Amino acid sequence: MNATHFRRCLLLCCLVAGGLWLAPHGRAQQAPREPDGQHDFDFEIGTWKTHLKRLQRPLTGSTTWVAYEGTTVVRKVWNGRANLVELDVEGPAGHIEGLSLRLYDSESRQWSLNFANSRGGTLSPPTIGGFKNGRGEFFSQETLDGRAIFVRFVISDITPNSCHFEQAFSEDGGKTWEVNWIAIDTRVKADSSKAP
Repeated sequence: MNATHFRRCLLLCCLVAGGLWLAPHGRAQQAPREPDGQHDFDFEIGTWKTHLKRLQRPLTGSTTWVAYEGTTVVRKVWNGRANLVELDVEGPAGHIEGLSLRLYDSESRQWSLNFANSRGGTLSPPTIGGFKNGRGEFFSQETLDGRAIFVRFVISDITPNSCHFEQAFSEDGGKTWEVNWIAIDTRVKADSSKAP
């Protein structure tokens, strides 16, 4: 075999081997990407009846819970890449009006949940995270009575007509968690008799 023939065979082998890395139509194959999560909250768009219970004094040893009833309205923004949540509940301990702006970051493929209540008028530090296997988990670091704590917010038990929300605090770096906010939402069905 002469040198020219050898080089042609080598070039052909390289092209064939390289072709194994190419998808049909000559496009290089890429590792599968994580699913795009920009529509993770689409299940929640609409109006919900909210049953909420809140631990009165988190991380103090308190076991006193207070209950609230009311509504949650979730509106889609930016074609699902954001949404706005309005919470309005009332109970023996008073009235809570809350607002959550949820924003999707397409680069990190994560959501930031930004909460404010009408009394404070400012957004809390965002909890950051996403959904996996039908469960959303979001984390942040905040302060409570001058102490640095971790915050975990979980969305679970998602069905077309109900979902469960739970917030917990940790003062030991995430080794243990104390749940202090539990909400169960049930979808308010539209009245079809009023449809035009």
